Amino acid sequence: MTLPPDHPAIPAPKVGVLLINLGTPDAPDAKSVRRYLAEFLSDRRVVEIPPLLWQPILRGVILTTRPKKSAHAYSQVWTDQGSPLAFHTRDTAHAMQAAMGDRVMVDWAMRYGNPSIALRLATMKAAGCDRILLAPLYPQYSGATTATANDAAFAALKAMRWQPAIRTLPPYHDDPAYIAALKVSIEGSIAALDFTPDALLASFHGMPERTLHLGDPYHCQSVKTVRLLREALSLNNPPLPVHMSFQSRFGRAKWLEPETEATLAKLVQQGVRNIAVATPGFSADCLETLEEIALRAKEVFLSEGGENFAYLPCLNASSAAITLYQRLLGRELSGWINQPG
Repeated sequence: MTLPPDHPAIPAPKVGVLLINLGTPDAPDAKSVRRYLAEFLSDRRVVEIPPLLWQPILRGVILTTRPKKSAHAYSQVWTDQGSPLAFHTRDTAHAMQAAMGDRVMVDWAMRYGNPSIALRLATMKAAGCDRILLAPLYPQYSGATTATANDAAFAALKAMRWQPAIRTLPPYHDDPAYIAALKVSIEGSIAALDFTPDALLASFHGMPERTLHLGDPYHCQSVKTVRLLREALSLNNPPLPVHMSFQSRFGRAKWLEPETEATLAKLVQQGVRNIAVATPGFSADCLETLEEIALRAKEVFLSEGGENFAYLPCLNASSAAITLYQRLLGRELSGWINQPG
């Protein structure tokens, strides 16, 4: 069909995939961290205290004291490429673009910080994406992760006159392809160690216990991931014992247990001297894995009498990760594109 000469230019229709991760400050300094924390801790899905009570606390003691401490933690894991979470997510998007070819436009965004979900959705829409799959890279669903990422995307869509069609990636905590990717990654990392672990600890990001009682499936899905991972690794000879814990507590509320550092101390008491720690709830390495586990948790384990500690990397942009995402995204794009495999 021939368009009228004064018709505005319209790009050719495309299918888009937006990979979404949690977020990161722009730099490892107090100013950048303060800005990031203000956005992150103001999200009602993250902190469910009424704003009239919470905001004075946040704007007072927390944003006055915590940014400097957190900036120091970020500085310990920052690289020449910037934030680990940002460049691992970027590299994953680039690898997925190469894997999926020109049938799909693959981009990436952060729920908090940059690049924002709203900005990347607008960019994709301007490029012609009239169908977009939102892919929060959280294997286990939580209101504080998957839901808030989708919330931000829907808020951006609300401001669009011409909205693209939208699909969302479901949690994949028990997907056979995810368990297989974890198995390949963990076994490969352990094989490269110069010691043999007595046990594997799977550490997940913590959540307040009340979220479980309010119906959030995160705890149950995390437990199922560990059960399936344990079954997958049990085929090894001898089988590697797999334990589970939760990290990253904040505030005085009761959090999911057992807690990671306490679990490490207990394992030492039970005779575990050599341990490997994986973080199956994180798709990419970040502050919580590289500083909290690889540095601080290691220090706890060794100080309690442990002898060898190894942090096993996340899937990041590994070949196992790309194979996993090709299968997950290809399935969700069914009917929009024909994705082999």
